[in-house]
Amino acid sequence: MKVLGIDTTAGIASVAITEKGKILSDFTLDSGNTHSTTLLPMIEASFKALGITPRDVGLYAVAAGPGSFTGVRIGAAAIKGLAFADGTPCIGVSSLAAMAENLRELCGIVCPVINARREQVYTALFEVDGAHHPRRLTEDDTLPIASLNGLLSSFEGKNVYVVGDAYDLVMKEVTLQNVKPTPALIRQQRAYGVASLGERRFREATGAEREEMTAENLSVIYLRKPQAEREREERIAAEKEKEI
Repeated sequence: MKVLGIDTTAGIASVAITEKGKILSDFTLDSGNTHSTTLLPMIEASFKALGITPRDVGLYAVAAGPGSFTGVRIGAAAIKGLAFADGTPCIGVSSLAAMAENLRELCGIVCPVINARREQVYTALFEVDGAHHPRRLTEDDTLPIASLNGLLSSFEGKNVYVVGDAYDLVMKEVTLQNVKPTPALIRQQRAYGVASLGERRFREATGAEREEMTAENLSVIYLRKPQAEREREERIAAEKEKEI
């Protein structure tokens, strides 16, 4: 079964096509252009390079968040459209869990980080041993970057690897000696992890659960309100304080 996975949850757009865990195509672009401009051409180029069509895809997988609100929506909309056309199953996975999947051949603690602005990151912790699938240690959350030293301090005896678009921001703040540099090729989001995790979830699902993996049922993961809505609430709160 061929699986197409995409990740548009941060500045990088990534598209991967896999089959039985093997990478057939891995297209990652950091051009500064919006995902609405680059994503579909990347998918079309991947199909063309492999000589396949959407009908050859058995499962679509998308990083459904957390991450950039616009990026998450663009990715989900693209997958919904592709899956709906042929009634192909589709699945949304945690963008943080997908990043941990990309580092599963390392040994230690994986700390995915996506820039959530205001000196915060979307993050979670996973343990990898080089032989098994990542083991989730914490749930997806939004945390101040400054709190990561405390969060990671309990893993002093293990190597810690940071991954994600907030890598540079976090590495400037984290001072623990066991936090090791992550190889550049796996330092950012890559859709291979999305495809791999999505396929595993699909294969582990029951027949009834697979029937629910449709374009209509695909939902995104938001850990907080969009920035525009938060700013609106802050303005309203500030105006009320002036009236008191």
